[in-house]
Amino acid sequence: MSGTRKPGQRATPAGASGGMQLFDRDGSRKYLTVAERARFLRAAEQAPREARTLCMTLTWSGCRLSEAIALTADRVDLAGGVLVFATLKKRQDGIYRAVPVPPSLLEALDLVHGIREAQRRRGRGSAARLWPWSRMTGWRAVHAVMDAAGLSGPAASPKGLRHAFGVAAVSSGIPLNMVQKWLGHAQLSTTAIYADAVGAEEQDIARKMWG
Repeated sequence: MSGTRKPGQRATPAGASGGMQLFDRDGSRKYLTVAERARFLRAAEQAPREARTLCMTLTWSGCRLSEAIALTADRVDLAGGVLVFATLKKRQDGIYRAVPVPPSLLEALDLVHGIREAQRRRGRGSAARLWPWSRMTGWRAVHAVMDAAGLSGPAASPKGLRHAFGVAAVSSGIPLNMVQKWLGHAQLSTTAIYADAVGAEEQDIARKMWG
């Protein structure tokens, strides 16, 4: 064995990226559970409109905070039901990915940010960012909603929402290569960390095998 782990702490799957893990060294979880994600979304309903749509976008697309902040109206495909993100990661500039999202998110984006109207204007507004905020302003908006939901710790962050998306996708039976595409991972081995889910999520995965 490569060493001992504290209770609740999980090993990184073979071949997975050592730089990204679902647990801190003390075993603290870095992703929100299904119940915690639902609490977060309920709290977001009471937040200012722009903060609410940002929280919804992070939750339902699994994008990075910087990618959400960079989203423009012309990359919201209302007819296709997808958001198109520029993958903002080193060595991946110029790569775009389309992520399917719920109709409720698309409706909220159109209502709050005037997507249809901006797209009608085409070059005169459709390339403007939906949230003309700095990354820090976006981070503060998300954390304010986390506080309102009574969530704290490593999981209560934009990264925690991204990890929650990955765990929820795997728990729902989405193939890893599809999850890799939606999250914009360069390597499938990075996506494989989400197969290392625990608790209720792991039970959900097991039930699919039993049934």
